[in-house]
Amino acid sequence: MAKKKSVSSRQERRVPASVLFTTPISEGERRNLKRLANMPDSKIDFSDAPESQVAPSEIHIGRFYRPIKQLVSLRVDADVLAWYRARGKGYQTFMNAALRRAMQTKSPGQ
Repeated sequence: MAKKKSVSSRQERRVPASVLFTTPISEGERRNLKRLANMPDSKIDFSDAPESQVAPSEIHIGRFYRPIKQLVSLRVDADVLAWYRARGKGYQTFMNAALRRAMQTKSPGQ
């Protein structure tokens, strides 16, 4: 009896999260947001707003959501690259994790 070849299912096309979770706002909503932005916090009525839930202490990137990787060309000091490469296989993943930690702890303007 001939051995069957294993066939994997067709891979889905990944869609960026920004496409899935952002919808354009109407002009009326935009005006309302601008009006609220110009009001002091003490004048805004929050009575109908739901209580905010505490964000999970640790979000598991990769468990349910895997960010789309993008190939880039990046210039890094030679000693910095050597330090990362000395970690061995997976040094690029480690660099990405270090950049992600920096991104999550600082705002873009800093």
